[in-house]
Amino acid sequence: MTESASRPGPDQSDDAASVQSDDHPPFRYDARLADEIERHWQEYWRAEGTFNAPNPSGPLSEGFDQVAGRPKFFVMDMFPYPSGAGLHVGHPLGYIGTDVYARFLRMMGRNVLHPFGYDAFGLPAEQYALDTGQHPAITTQHNIANMRRQLRRLGLGHDDRREFATTDVSYYKWTQWIFLQIFNSWFDADTDRARPIAELAAEFESGTREPVSPANPDGRPWAELTELQRRQVLDSYRLAYISEELVNWCPGLGTVLANEEITPDGRSDIGNYPVYRRPLRQWMLRITAYAERLLADLDLLDWPESIKTMQRNWIGPSDGASIEFPVAGSRSKIRVYTTRPDTLAGATYMVLAPEHPLVDELTSGGAWPEGTPETWRFPEGNHDPAEDWTPAAAIRGYREASALLTDRQRVQEGFQKTGVFTGSYAVNPMTGEPIPVFAADYVLMGYGTGAIMAVPAHDERDFEFAQKFGLPIRAVLEPPADWFGAHGISASTPPAQWPEAYVGDHGYLNLDVPGIDWTGLDKDAAIADAIRWLSERGAGHYERSHRLRDWLFSRQRYWGEPFPIVYDADGEPIALPEELLPVVLPEMSDFRPEPHQDENSDPVPPLARATPWVEVELDLGDGPRRYRRELNTMPQWAGSCWYYLRYLDPTNDQRLVAPDIERYWMVAPGTPPDEGGVDLYVGGVEHAVLHLLYARFWHKVLYDLGYVSTKEPFKRLYNQGYILADAYLDARGMYVQAADVVKADDGGFLFHGAPVRPRAGKMGKSLKNAVTPDDIYAAYGADTLRLYEMAMGPLDADRPWQTDDMVGVYRFLQRLWRNIVDEQTGDLLVADKPLDEEAERRLHRTIKIVRRDFGEMRFNTAIARLIELNNYASRLASRDGIIARALAEPLVLMVAPLAPHIAETLWSRMGHPQSLAYEPFPQFDEALAAEKSVVLPVQVNGKRRFQLEVAGDADEAEIREQLVQHPDYARHTDALTVERIVIVPGRIANVVAR
Repeated sequence: MTESASRPGPDQSDDAASVQSDDHPPFRYDARLADEIERHWQEYWRAEGTFNAPNPSGPLSEGFDQVAGRPKFFVMDMFPYPSGAGLHVGHPLGYIGTDVYARFLRMMGRNVLHPFGYDAFGLPAEQYALDTGQHPAITTQHNIANMRRQLRRLGLGHDDRREFATTDVSYYKWTQWIFLQIFNSWFDADTDRARPIAELAAEFESGTREPVSPANPDGRPWAELTELQRRQVLDSYRLAYISEELVNWCPGLGTVLANEEITPDGRSDIGNYPVYRRPLRQWMLRITAYAERLLADLDLLDWPESIKTMQRNWIGPSDGASIEFPVAGSRSKIRVYTTRPDTLAGATYMVLAPEHPLVDELTSGGAWPEGTPETWRFPEGNHDPAEDWTPAAAIRGYREASALLTDRQRVQEGFQKTGVFTGSYAVNPMTGEPIPVFAADYVLMGYGTGAIMAVPAHDERDFEFAQKFGLPIRAVLEPPADWFGAHGISASTPPAQWPEAYVGDHGYLNLDVPGIDWTGLDKDAAIADAIRWLSERGAGHYERSHRLRDWLFSRQRYWGEPFPIVYDADGEPIALPEELLPVVLPEMSDFRPEPHQDENSDPVPPLARATPWVEVELDLGDGPRRYRRELNTMPQWAGSCWYYLRYLDPTNDQRLVAPDIERYWMVAPGTPPDEGGVDLYVGGVEHAVLHLLYARFWHKVLYDLGYVSTKEPFKRLYNQGYILADAYLDARGMYVQAADVVKADDGGFLFHGAPVRPRAGKMGKSLKNAVTPDDIYAAYGADTLRLYEMAMGPLDADRPWQTDDMVGVYRFLQRLWRNIVDEQTGDLLVADKPLDEEAERRLHRTIKIVRRDFGEMRFNTAIARLIELNNYASRLASRDGIIARALAEPLVLMVAPLAPHIAETLWSRMGHPQSLAYEPFPQFDEALAAEKSVVLPVQVNGKRRFQLEVAGDADEAEIREQLVQHPDYARHTDALTVERIVIVPGRIANVVAR
């Protein structure tokens, strides 16, 4: 009745009994055996290249003829950063999910590419190096090695030939190459795409396009421009350009900080140094040119709607008007963008950001205009009564004060409004009256034009400012009677005496402006008419604006990709030719940024100290000359913008990616032209905006230039949830090590005998509640960890971690093993015998549901079905002493994507010499898989109206679909608005409508 166990896997027979206690079966599946099995198969898969996905051509094409007829599938995880702390069990959740899915697809006949790499440049490694003195390259290598070890112990089926880190010179050579393509391109608004800058130069040369540019303020023809001026005009069009940008300059650290590196009180998170806002020359990428395409092409993507919404909000499209306010007594004009040009008549003053370039011009008049109130002169900034406190002096003082504030502080609700009069007036183009122009920190240079028309009657911030400085408040919109009543004032109360601004849209007052009568118009109609009025008078025009700003692409750090840029004697940037790539990061022992005492000092990046590297002699076509390299490095985002393409052709040192390889993996047969992308991209929601937006931008540039064949990089996006775990706070409010907390007799918790209070949170180092996978491997094995993380709940949902709960899936694996292998002898308990009808029906129903659930990445429900089938198999094995091969083999194959090590071992013991990685996934017979139908009563608002016959195993979605298609559904709901449908599968359906 039994067969001898074949053992191509780890040896478990000769010495197993000698290391077991008398009461422990020698062939029981336990942590020791799991460890042997798992290490064996991981080495087998590595040696055999089991998960190597062949390319259609090139060095990685071996074996392609065997898979050429299979549909391809490209699945990848978001690039991980190799942390020095290693992994905790929350990190691999998505990695396990993609591995399960990839293994399932291979068994479904797909050619699956599942690569993995490391996003290794960036601030954490550099900061660790600064703290310890260890070079970031060494730290990074150690971290990657540790992370690779932990992930390989999970049995993840990656194509290891394609592994790389962004710090590999062979990788960042191509990051630099992509930067060159961006630098050497411009965005043609007429064709809505990027084009080579050489084509723009040719159009200027031929006269088919005028060289309109801030670098050519007088509008001179191309032929009259000097060579230097021509270069500056072209530079102003490039997609990568240098600009004076406001940055967070921290002299104490000697570097520019990102907003997230600054505390709420405007100091550095590291070192608690003051941070100043000041303009610095920075590299920028012109992502704003792609704003509309980034918006429109979201419709092509199979992404969670919440992520699309976050991207749309970040891009922030708005429709409004660009309005020009002439400066009194000057030829200058102040341009503002507003979504409410209908309120222009209510603009009684203007505000510019302190950093606005026009502020200096507006304060150049010398003395204050006669009658300027003292409060308008920023008296709190005048610390020397003997100083001639002119508008220019007041502006200098105000700028110094506002430089101490972060953007977040300047715009936060309730922040005290401050400002200073520039000494100049602008003319309201609708009323013709002069209105004062202030500089105030509640307006940001990085938002809109850096200038606003202030309408205090209908904007709360403007209202507060106007009240503080005694500025006129004129209403354009009339509040309704209930607004006045709610504020306890009469409808005749002047706007200056209102308790707050009216921000509604009740109706328009008579504005007494020629050509305007908005009586009875709604907001949209009035806005459209205001734009008409402005356009007819040359005072403004319709404009579509975006919240999105160009990407600041410079970092004053060492550990990043060097720019492939040098500067000539004129200080102008020159792109290095491709044959000089890569520009290798120089070896340095001292890579600390140079700290400063003076906030007006300029940052000195660490690379400035690499003197032999900085100054270089090159022949760039004009003979040998001396050049100075760019001293900034690229941000960490750069390497993760395009890594999916390197996975496709990682050994290619001649081009970014071979076209046929890119088309094979990125465009599925039958996909509409230009669509496609990575078939499945899995990662956390924390990357919903910046990483995905930047990667989409780079991809679109490459698409425009003909280097890739799809409009978008990632066709389908899936966000896995987080693993949560209890954290514990002591009496000081500090987190303590959760592993050392014990439960007290009274139900509370103790840490080394002292009471602590629990707090749920995301598992991680900062909350000291991390559980390492190494501990779980030692206690249960990797298959148990994989199975537990997939069984905890839907992959896209957060789930609480409870180590004690792992015993459930551990016992499932033990029972599976025990059904097939005799724990005492190691013999195989499998026989060739037919299944009875009940067993056959159970098997086919399980196959049907598990296939569906795997395909929809609903692994937790698939596991529930497999546990049910395994329990049933246990009852048969207990009754008969053996298990039918017809049940054992499909059961093992279904378990394989989830727990591949034990499945491989059981498969080999059942006589199969090859890995099951490419075995066909079990098929089901529809007749055998069908559940008996059930009849559900259907209620509408609690009253039974009709019946619905459905399959006994129909889930909620299937029942809902059949319900809304039932003719009686329409008959009973046509006159109603359906609010929700409540379905209890197998019992009832209730329609709630009104």
